[in-house]
Amino acid sequence: MIFALHPLFVLSGFAVGFLVGMTGVGGGALMTPLLILLFHVHPTTAVGTDLLYASITKSCGTVVHGFARNIDWRIVGRLALGSIPASLLTLAAFYLFKVDQETLNALITRVLGFALLATALALVFRKYLLDSYSRRVGALEDKKTFRFTVATGAVLGVLVSVSSVGAGALGVTALIVLYPKLPVVKIAASDIAHAVPLTLVAGLGHLLSGGIDLTVLESLLVGSLPGVIISSLFAPRLPDLALRLLLAATLTISGLRLLA
Repeated sequence: MIFALHPLFVLSGFAVGFLVGMTGVGGGALMTPLLILLFHVHPTTAVGTDLLYASITKSCGTVVHGFARNIDWRIVGRLALGSIPASLLTLAAFYLFKVDQETLNALITRVLGFALLATALALVFRKYLLDSYSRRVGALEDKKTFRFTVATGAVLGVLVSVSSVGAGALGVTALIVLYPKLPVVKIAASDIAHAVPLTLVAGLGHLLSGGIDLTVLESLLVGSLPGVIISSLFAPRLPDLALRLLLAATLTISGLRLLA
């Protein structure tokens, strides 16, 4: 069956896909509010549609970043170790206990809005904060880093399954803290790769419950796939400072949209 393409959805898909490929952020933090506020898609349908959109879009970005050797697969595995089981348990809880998803989604979205704004400030003042963190805390032992990374994945698994938001925004933030010496492009690329299986699992869960608009999904992907390929190719060539400022700007916009 062939669906009609909607130009505004295609354009939105390209814009968000471009940001995803460049920074790892934007799949849920920008697309879900966009679908709800601008296109008036039902919140539950917007979440499910965005999850599959993010999974397919970030798969494309992962391939490009993978060839460029930007992905730290060790980090991806650690995050997935926590996120996939947490996502499956969350989806099972929704099914068994009939949780009021819209109420929970509204609460998490508001909390994430404040978190994104705080993260944007942290990125702008990253050097000062990391120097202060290094003096007071020092480098974490590898075992602690492993445990914190798995725990971060578990938190992301719950948040993404509920609201579709968090895989990029919170994932990038946590990785910056846990792996401060890693370049931003590698953090963004690793986060993109981890989001693929997580959003796919969560998206399929929503698909089984009927929370997907395939017409919207097709139009978004027509725009996002070229966008994420182009930006993934350019990301490694940009200075770390430029990526950091772009990421801060993206998070600020995301936070304001979520709090609106």
